[in-house]
Amino acid sequence: MEIRWLEGFIAVAEELHFSNAAIRLGMPQSPLSQLIRRLESELGQKLFDRSTRSVELTAAGRAFLPHARGIVASAAVAREAVNAAEGEIVGVVRIGFSGVLNYSTLPLLTSEVHKRLPNVELELVGQKLTREAVSLLRLGALDITLMGLPIEDPEIETRLISLEEFCVVLPKDHRLAEEDVVDLVDLAEDGFVTTPEFAGSVFRNSTFQLCAEAGFVPRISQQVNDPYMALLLVGAGVGVAITTHGTGLLAPPNTVHLPIKQHSVELRHGIAWMKGSGRVARDAVIDIALDIFKP
Repeated sequence: MEIRWLEGFIAVAEELHFSNAAIRLGMPQSPLSQLIRRLESELGQKLFDRSTRSVELTAAGRAFLPHARGIVASAAVAREAVNAAEGEIVGVVRIGFSGVLNYSTLPLLTSEVHKRLPNVELELVGQKLTREAVSLLRLGALDITLMGLPIEDPEIETRLISLEEFCVVLPKDHRLAEEDVVDLVDLAEDGFVTTPEFAGSVFRNSTFQLCAEAGFVPRISQQVNDPYMALLLVGAGVGVAITTHGTGLLAPPNTVHLPIKQHSVELRHGIAWMKGSGRVARDAVIDIALDIFKP
């Protein structure tokens, strides 16, 4: 059994699509399929149920996945330790982020890592809202995640990297679009576009907290995982949305973003990682993040 077999298995297990997994690995699809067949032959178990339309993990595949991740992670730690002993930091660090929330922080972090750690490869994994990102950290599928705080998990270490006020994004033709400041109570009859409840997103939680401060429970007109898509839906007249000031600057041209009267909540941008699973490359990236971001 070879490490590259396990890496191929993990990619297919996470993508549930052979073509996408092959692109992710930078290899043709046919050799990847052969690699998976060799692994299945070695284990004596079928790991995937394949059809022309879908790929699903079998029970054996689901059972094997955390062990495969553990073996690959251990091999990565060993390689990093050997290189670190020679004074060189080498490795792959997987960073999860939620999309528009990190449009200001992630480019700066990526640029600094490229400058300071030229032999460290970053794998950027987008659209990971809070609950899924925490799960992927615990599974070892992510090394670091950028997200809203707090995170209530004793096994995860977090650090605050910035604070940001909230604003409201309205369609350009909204009745309040010309106001200097919006009192959210004036939006009590509007529909709100937000992320789904199951995602555990700080945007949704903050929307409900700020509306509660204004004395009402928001009516949800549409739920969507992608925070930027939420702003596009606002521009299409589907509803209004509460977001951060920095995100509001990126809102589509057929919208306006305005400060709000309510200030009980600020968005706490943070960086998070698993405790007690130190890796040289991962920890070096964390050090850079804490160096360049000063809340």
